Amino acid sequence: MSSVVPRLEPDVEIPYGGLTIGEAAAVCGLSVDTLRYYEREGLTALPADRAPSGQRRYFAQDLRWLAGIVMLRGTGMPIRDIRAFTEICRYEGNEAERLAVLEQHRERVLEQLNETRNHLAAIERKIDFYRKGVSSS
Repeated sequence: MSSVVPRLEPDVEIPYGGLTIGEAAAVCGLSVDTLRYYEREGLTALPADRAPSGQRRYFAQDLRWLAGIVMLRGTGMPIRDIRAFTEICRYEGNEAERLAVLEQHRERVLEQLNETRNHLAAIERKIDFYRKGVSSS
């Protein structure tokens, strides 16, 4: 995966015929293989549109959805949970269920963040210890 951090509203000019899989992957900070994997795993809101040639084409709504998936993966949501979330998002009238999934994930992210802060504090203590040792040599 590249270091591109996608925005939930990617700022990209989309031609009338849409973006190719390579262009869409680049905008979303994914490799083409990862985007194909996400499609196979049922993580896209809808199957990619196809040009008359059979080539996948991606539009703004696809990019917005993919950016959200990249964000969820970046925060540690497992593929199985993203797949379940995607499935419920395909239907109307279950916003409370969607909210519950996101709130549950937020709790996991907050726990991870707290753990990371504790680890960072330990690293800072070690740095201080070694700085004192180096400066007194």
